[in-house]
This record gives sequence, structure tokens and C-alpha cells, in this order.
Amino acid sequence: MVHRLLTGIGIGLLLSGASFGALAAPAAVAASTDPDVVALLSEWTGAYGGQIPFDRVKVAAFKPALEEAMKRNLAEISAIADDTAAPTFLNTILTLERSGHALDRVQTIYAVWKANLKTPEVEAVEAEMEPRLAAFNDQIVQNPKLFARIDAVYKAREHSGLTPEQQRLTWYHWTRFVKEGAQLAPGPKARVTAINQELASLYSKFMSNLLADEAGYVLYLQEGDLGGLPQSLRDSAAQEAKEKGHPGEYAITNTRSSMEPFLTYSDRRDLREKVWRTYYSRGDNKDAHDNTVSIIPQVLKLRYEKARLMGYPDYASWKMQDTMAKTPAKAMDLMMRVWPATIARVREEVADMQAIADKEAGGPNSKGGAPAIAGWDYRYYAEKVRKAKYDLDMDQVKPYLQLEHLREGMFWAAGQLYGFTFTKVEGVPVFAPEMVTYEVKDRAGKHVALWYFDPYARSIKASGAWMDQYRSQQKDEPAAAIVSNNTNFVKPPPGQPVLVSWDDAVTLFHEFGHALHGMNSSVTYPNLSGTNVARDFVEFPSQLNENWLPTQEVLSRFAVNSEGKPIPQDLVAKILKTQTFNTGFTVTEYLAAAIMDMKLHTTPQGPNDPPIVPDAFEKSTLDALGMPSEIVMRHRTSQFFHVFQSDEYAAGYYSYLWAEVLDHDAFEAFTQAKGPYDPVVAKRLHDDIMSIGGTVDPAVAYRKFRGRDPDVEAYLRSKGFPTKSP
Repeated sequence: MVHRLLTGIGIGLLLSGASFGALAAPAAVAASTDPDVVALLSEWTGAYGGQIPFDRVKVAAFKPALEEAMKRNLAEISAIADDTAAPTFLNTILTLERSGHALDRVQTIYAVWKANLKTPEVEAVEAEMEPRLAAFNDQIVQNPKLFARIDAVYKAREHSGLTPEQQRLTWYHWTRFVKEGAQLAPGPKARVTAINQELASLYSKFMSNLLADEAGYVLYLQEGDLGGLPQSLRDSAAQEAKEKGHPGEYAITNTRSSMEPFLTYSDRRDLREKVWRTYYSRGDNKDAHDNTVSIIPQVLKLRYEKARLMGYPDYASWKMQDTMAKTPAKAMDLMMRVWPATIARVREEVADMQAIADKEAGGPNSKGGAPAIAGWDYRYYAEKVRKAKYDLDMDQVKPYLQLEHLREGMFWAAGQLYGFTFTKVEGVPVFAPEMVTYEVKDRAGKHVALWYFDPYARSIKASGAWMDQYRSQQKDEPAAAIVSNNTNFVKPPPGQPVLVSWDDAVTLFHEFGHALHGMNSSVTYPNLSGTNVARDFVEFPSQLNENWLPTQEVLSRFAVNSEGKPIPQDLVAKILKTQTFNTGFTVTEYLAAAIMDMKLHTTPQGPNDPPIVPDAFEKSTLDALGMPSEIVMRHRTSQFFHVFQSDEYAAGYYSYLWAEVLDHDAFEAFTQAKGPYDPVVAKRLHDDIMSIGGTVDPAVAYRKFRGRDPDVEAYLRSKGFPTKSP
């Protein structure tokens, strides 16, 4: 089953083995003869251990394929639950792990279409099938005979000769069943099932509304509106307008990849405000695509009710029970430790920006000043401060940040750390013509994985960047990993390179870190493989991988311009010197959203509690925090897709901060040794973190790698914030 990281698109069926080994359909289930349905259900065949048949997908086949796959899976589950033999690891846990292969295959491809090719036809399938999939999942996790067998194996796990990994797999299945209500009485079980179906429908509607607002708002500009914009941005905007049927104009789309560079460079304050307001109003326009009036309040009410049925005080407490943090209070403690330092830094940044704005507005002989820095000014004047303080113009850096070369830089760093080589392969089916595919091999030349890359934005594609785990590595029914990275860069005119911002380059390395986590996996069972780890640990390998972008070794080799000239060393030095620049903005916009997520999911929403009104709740919460007026949350509530398009990151957005604390502490293990590519530390990283998936408790795994628990001081130092150290 697809495991999507960053935005979490997967349905998350607990029993899906994601191994895709051979498993015949039970005789009682009639096999479909429709070739399009068969294509979705069938095992993946061909080179590299099997290829995904993206070229054979028909949207009309999703519904019947999902229906038949669910029937097959239920037959498998019934066979386990009705087994008259005493429950053992082999006849219960392992058989459970090996079930659901056909459904895994269908759901993997279905999830790809939902995220990347969400046409009205796909939306119609979602509207019908998401509630049914939720009910199907509950039908399994709430099966009393099945859980009784799992429970028996779980209680005997430490005294029945199981290996540590088998014990961990038993714990995994038992914990997930209990978390989903396996121990509830029949009445509450039925209500949880109804809630899950309602939530599935709401999640689908939320994301459809958000995509509609992103596709429906485009600002078309004329030549005279482009003051301050670099040529690369003008070219991409012209290409975008041409593709949208507006040749001779320039299109600024309602996506982050278009919004951020425009706000950074446009000299037109009125247009900056227009773009800013349009972007941050997504899902909150009180129209047919609004998420705030009914969808979000309903989601929060239903989540709270579900948590109470499970015996927890609120949704966050229920959700976090199997994370590293364990409780909302522990996550909030970390966030509130960082919050005062980042707010103080914002005040300094705003003062620096206001001084430049006043100087530009008044001229040398004027006593006048500029308007106060607003949200649509922050990126623009931050760039001017960067130039003034550090003599660094990021527009001078961008020509050296070519997507193709950065990709090779990611490959090179992965080769140094993990011994991987990447070779482009042809003939592998893809779902978009711009996609490329690479075979990954280890130091011994053995096949490790397939890596897909889908770089460009589409109107029917979710915004942002993410990693998908299409197939998990496993040894039980041997299979190599298949992973992808998906981004939303604006496609350049033919023959021109894709130039990305420094922030986009960081994001590339981040998402590739998720992919490396999947590729390095070396475990027995798929549900413990790769990125199948605790939510607040899963971002650790990806955030850690960001640290290799600014290394001298990567920049000197792969930050090259169109003429092949490497980035000048003095420019590299300036980049490295500015690593703590603007951290007030970046940390505050993220942290405000993470705190908001936790507040939303710890606020009582019982029958006698008033429903949360997202706009009012957002304002009152931020006011109480002392949120700077110059900054908006990175994801306003109405567009917070991490939290409202599925359950995966709900009450879990704090995990980026949690993982970043691990990341900076871990990277200091390299810098305290022989440097970023120290082979001894790299081997420990591979052996203790990257290869073990979820086979070891993450706190234990980190302690083994680092020799101690993580220290927040490294994170604070990385941001230039005060620490307890003198």
C-alpha cells in the first residue's frame, strides 16, 4: 500500500502487508474477467522485481477492483479468525501480515491517482469508495474472533520463542487493533465505524475544495507588472500562462511554488498583497469550496467523539499513544520551549526590514516612512536584509540551483553515505510523461529499489512535495522497495533548465531523505519496513538529509550554472554564513501551525461544547500566543491538508519539530567526528536508524546510534536561538 509522507494521502488499512507476494484468491470469490480490473489486481511482473502497471490504469476500473480486492481480503481474514488451531505467530500474525496483497496493489495505484491525477472522475470514485473503505477497515479491526487470536499471541509473545522482530510485529498488530477499537463493546464499535465513514467523506471533500481553490485562482499579469521579478520567474510565468490559454501574459498560480518567489521579488506591493491574500484564503472564501463552515467543525467533533469512545480525554491523547512523545503535554512542552525564542527573533527581523523599507520610502532627505511590514512584505524585505547584512542576493544563487544537477547531488551524497548508485532506466511504466525512473543498487551491485521522480505541477495534482512508498522492502516474501518523490515545480520553456530556490533545494533533500529511509530498509516484515515507524520519528531521516545540501562537497560539485561553472566559493561562504538568517520567520510560521494543530485536538468538542469556528479559534489562539501580525501560519486551518485530508498527521504536525531536534543532534555526531561524510558514523546511521524500519522502539534506536537521548541544544544552536549553555 502506498505510504505517503509529508501530506499523508494513504488510507492506512492496518492489515495491508504491502509485500505483494503471490497469494491466490479464495475459491469462493469470483475472479473478474474485465482486463482493466485484472490489471489493477494482478501481481506486478517484469524487471526489477515487478513494475507498477501505471500504463494500464483506467479510472473506471478502480471501484470494481477495490470491491473485489476487499472481498478477497475478507475471505483471507475469515480463514484466520475461524481457524480452530491454537493461535500462534505463524497461523495468526504472519498469516495476517501476508494477507491483503491484491488490495494493497489496487490501493497503491488508486492513491497515486488521488494525489497526482485527481480528475472529476477520480473525485467521484473517492466520494463513493472512501466511506466504504473505512467501513471495510473497521470490519477487520473490530472482528472479535480475529482479535482474540491476536491477543493470545500478544500475551504469550515473550515466552513463545519469538525473535525480537516477531515480537515487535505482534506488538504492532495488537497495538493497532486496540487503537482502532478492537476491545470496545458492540455499541461503541458500531459508532466508531459510522464516525470513520463520515470522516472519510469529509477528508475527501476537504481536499477537493482545496484543489479547486488552487486551480481556480490565477493572476494574469502584463509585462509592466513584473518589476523586480528575475528572468527565470518571468519565463516560467509566461510558459504557465501560455499553457493555460493566455499567450503573451504571465500567470501566477495559487500554489506555494508560484506564490513564494513572487512575494520575494515583486516590487509591486499591491500585487504582492493580492497574491498573498488569495493564497492564504484557500478553503476560506465562504463559497462552494469553503472548508471552514461545516467540514472542519464536523471533523473535529467526530474525532473528539471517537477519542472519548476509545477512553481518551481528547483526540490528541488517543492519536499520540504510540508515538515517541506519547502525550500532548510532552509535545507542547517542547514547542513552548522554542516559541519565546522564535518570537524574539521575529521582532529583530521585522525591525531590520522596517528600517530598510523606511529608508527606501523616504529617501535620504525625507522624514517620512514606509507602511508597517505586513505579511505580503516579509519575504520581499527579508531578501533585502539578506543582501544588506550578508551581501547575499539569492537571485544570484538560483542560476546555480538547477534541478537536474541537484538531483545528481542527492544521488552523490547517498552514494557517499550508503553506497547507493542510481541509473536511469527506460521502459518502466509511468503515470505522467515527465516522470523519470532510476534503478538503485548497493555497493555490491545488488538491486535495492526503484525510484520514481515526478517533478512538475499539474492542475489536478496535490500541491507541495512528498515521498510515496509504493512497495515496502521485505525478506519474508522477498521484495525490493519502490519509492517516489513528487514535487510541483513550474515547468520551464523548452530547452531551459528548472531553476529552484534555496528553500526548494532544501525540500528536495528533505523528501529524498524519506526515499532513502525506504531504500535502506532491511527487515523481514513489510509493516515494520522503511518509513513504517512512529509519526514523530518518520520525519527524522528526511530532516537529517537536509544537512548534506549545504556541504562544501555537494555545492562545489553540483551547484553549477548553465555554462557548467560551479558556484563561486565566496558565494558558498555567504550561504553558509546565513544558515541562521530569517529563522524567526521560518520557525514561527511552522510552529504556530503545529501549536494550532495540538490546540484544535485537545479542545473539548462534546455534545454540550460549542463547535469550533475555525477563523475565530485561529485568531483567539494566535492572539493568546502573541503571534506576530507580520506572519501567518504556514498552513492556515482552512487549508491545513496535513491535518484534514486524513488522520495521518492530525495531532502530529509537531513531529517536524520533534524530528528536527533529533536531526540536529544526530548531525553533530558527524561534525564532532571527521565531518559530514564520516564513514564510521554513516555506518552507525545505516545500521541503527536507516535500515531497521519499525523493528525497534525509536527511542531505543536513537539511543543506540547516539549513545544517549537527544539534546534540544543542538536544534537551538542551529537556529541561532539562545540555549542554556553560556
